[in-house]
Amino acid sequence: MDFEEAYHIIRMPYVTEKTFALIEKQNKMVFMVSDEATKSQVKRAIELMYDVKVADVNTLRTSTGKKAYVTFTTDTPASELASRLGVL
Repeated sequence: MDFEEAYHIIRMPYVTEKTFALIEKQNKMVFMVSDEATKSQVKRAIELMYDVKVADVNTLRTSTGKKAYVTFTTDTPASELASRLGVL
């Protein structure tokens, strides 16, 4: 996978009060992703784009699009990535 594919898969971080709590309490972030993206593609894209380690990915289809709940390893705090992205 190259950066172009990764940027096609990951659309943007999704931040609400609930997802903000996930960053702090569960070391997770939520991203809007391509409707065709698989969990393994999302994992590889996040690791490539942001140079982090991903422990798990769960996806959810909603009326607004597909969301990926990304859990990071203990070595990679979600709050650090969120601050790099300007979310915090």
